[in-house]
Amino acid sequence: MVLIDTVGITELILILVIALIVFGPGRLPEIARNLGRAVREFKRALEESSK
Repeated sequence: MVLIDTVGITELILILVIALIVFGPGRLPEIARNLGRAVREFKRALEESSK
């Protein structure tokens, strides 16, 4: 993935800190779980459309 190659560890830490400030530590697991489900569903839909 191009995005992962261009984002360094410093940028990832900065994004995590901003997310903690904006959403708080209690909501981050819920947001990450929902994001993971959305990505998984998107990948599944792409695989089905290519068949």
